[in-house]
This record gives sequence, structure tokens and C-alpha cells, in this order.
Amino acid sequence: QMQLVESGGGLVQPGGSLRLSCAASGSRFSINAMGWYRQAPGKPRELVATITPGGTTTYADSVKGRFTISRDNAKNTVYLQMNSLKPEDTAVYYCNGGVVTTTRGIDNYWGQGTQVTVSS
Repeated sequence: QMQLVESGGGLVQPGGSLRLSCAASGSRFSINAMGWYRQAPGKPRELVATITPGGTTTYADSVKGRFTISRDNAKNTVYLQMNSLKPEDTAVYYCNGGVVTTTRGIDNYWGQGTQVTVSS
């Protein structure tokens, strides 16, 4: 139903910035909760940030004050602005979308992931 296409990953030095984008299609984006997750090598996937249809946001403690999640409903796109990047931010970042169903609760959809590498 929902398709998510991510972009914006890359290599950046510590202290630098990147902005990730996630373009959504196949669902009524304006009523979908969206989020960003990340997974480092050998570690489980972890929540980075979420944003509700109403604009309420949550952040992992490790990124508070450095990352900002936002959405543009007119463009069906969610963003993750990452500032003051640290080597420990290195991971594959995944976009997530939640679609409410009448029979299964919330279905979660995932993007393909985009690599973020923070290194000197």
C-alpha cells in the first residue's frame, strides 16, 4: 500500500550535517504517523524520531537537540535534519510509515534504508 523512497544519506565529518528525505506514496500521507529508525552494524534497529499527523514529535535521547523531524504534507515527504553528527550516528537510516487499518491495527511500512557514515 504505502511505498517509501529515501534519499540524502552519505559521508560526513563529525560535527557536520545531513538532511534525509522520505517520499511517500500509495496512502493518505496526511493521516499517517511517520518515523525514522536506524541500525548500526551488529546492533538492533532503534527508534530515532517520530512525528504524528498533528505534528507531535518524539526523539531518542541520543539525538535530542541535534536532530529534527518534520513533514510536508503537500509534498508527501518527511525529513530528518541531522546536525552536530557524531561517529556513533553511523548507521543505515530507515523511514517508517504507519497506516491505520480496520482489522489489523496499524500496518508499518519501511523504506529501503539510506547509509549515513560519520567519519574523519
